[in-house]
Amino acid sequence: MNGVSRATVTGWLLASPLVVVLAGFLVLPIITIVVVSFWQTTEFAIVPAFSFENYEFLFGSAVTWKVFAATFRYAVITWALTLSIGFTVAYYLAFHIRSQNVQIALFLLCTIPFWTSNIIRMISWIPFLGRNGLANQTLLDWGMIDEPVEWLLYSDFSVILAFVHLYTLFMVVPIFNTMMRIDRKLLEAARDGGASGFQTLVHVILPLTKPGIMIGTIFVLTLVMGDFITVRFMSGSQSANVGRLISNDIGLLQYPSASATAVVLLCTVLIMIAILLRFVNIRKEL
Repeated sequence: MNGVSRATVTGWLLASPLVVVLAGFLVLPIITIVVVSFWQTTEFAIVPAFSFENYEFLFGSAVTWKVFAATFRYAVITWALTLSIGFTVAYYLAFHIRSQNVQIALFLLCTIPFWTSNIIRMISWIPFLGRNGLANQTLLDWGMIDEPVEWLLYSDFSVILAFVHLYTLFMVVPIFNTMMRIDRKLLEAARDGGASGFQTLVHVILPLTKPGIMIGTIFVLTLVMGDFITVRFMSGSQSANVGRLISNDIGLLQYPSASATAVVLLCTVLIMIAILLRFVNIRKEL
């Protein structure tokens, strides 16, 4: 009994630094945001009085629903594209590259964009996609268009393109890691059993890769849902998502309203993650 108690105490002591950090930098700020979301605002001050008016205004506004719909649209499209690209890249690295050194080299090549900041990577698209940019100039030279295409920049297309550029690696890494853990004897057994390459992919590789897909999905969805600077830059401030809604309220010093929106966004993301985790037990699989 003393041994069990000693082990329990030792475990808590080892975990206590992380608990303190999480409590101070995660739990406490979230509690503060929830509390502030119920405060009232006047023209000149923030009143710490309990009220549901921020949530009533939030859910009663048609603009809020449109912004949330746009946010979900960005998230779903980005998820579909990053999953397609990430799965293809991870599959190629894991099953078609035999040399471990080449695998490492190609994997490091995928990380090159992360050697610069998100802002620089986003800005680099502007001279490429602009009206007089390289993309339009190339299409004009090839005779594919008669005049510059306007929707390449400052549009939903450019926003999603930037999202895919920024977050595809977050899908590649967990899928690649899961694929590398697959026992190659299973693939040989599937081939010996007469399964085609497509059948092996669907019935063997895909089910065993589900944990990596779910982890990548959680990364991409949460990052896109909370992003605001990408939408601002790449849409030319013509589009909005929930992150921009929060940013605008903060800029106007409407902290209770921004807090209420942040709480709703947090709850939405947590619900999405809970639904995703119903499809696979990540802790058991990994």
